[in-house]
Amino acid sequence: MSALRDLVDVELGPTAWREVTQERIDAFAAATDDPQWIHTDPRRAAEGPFGTTIAHGFLTLSLVVHLGKTIPPIDAAAYQGVVMGVNYGLDKVRFPAPVPVGSRVRARRRLVAAEQKAPNTIQLKQEVSVEIDGGAKPACVAETLTRLVFA
Repeated sequence: MSALRDLVDVELGPTAWREVTQERIDAFAAATDDPQWIHTDPRRAAEGPFGTTIAHGFLTLSLVVHLGKTIPPIDAAAYQGVVMGVNYGLDKVRFPAPVPVGSRVRARRRLVAAEQKAPNTIQLKQEVSVEIDGGAKPACVAETLTRLVFA
């Protein structure tokens, strides 16, 4: 636990860049039953407010999990004995900027808190910012809650 507490206020990242393709947007639209034209109709979207299709905000948010896996690993001692990690929830999710198709995104994380929730469970609160390559504003800013269960 103390190894995790030592990481509070330490920024992790940035991650590797990840391209947001039309195929990924279409797959997300199909999986969530959200085929709105701004996401899935390149011809119509070309005449829309962004000039192209854009990723769903929740697609951008869902990429936080994958992007987090590309952050260089924290010292293994901090996670020694962890048998399971689960998403517990989110706080303060915002989508300040759209992600146009073909954009590259990456994430930065900062551990805000590491709190003991049970004898074998720690809750991590992380601030995550998803950046767009060349963008002035982040695509997504969220506080993620993760519970780590130790053996």
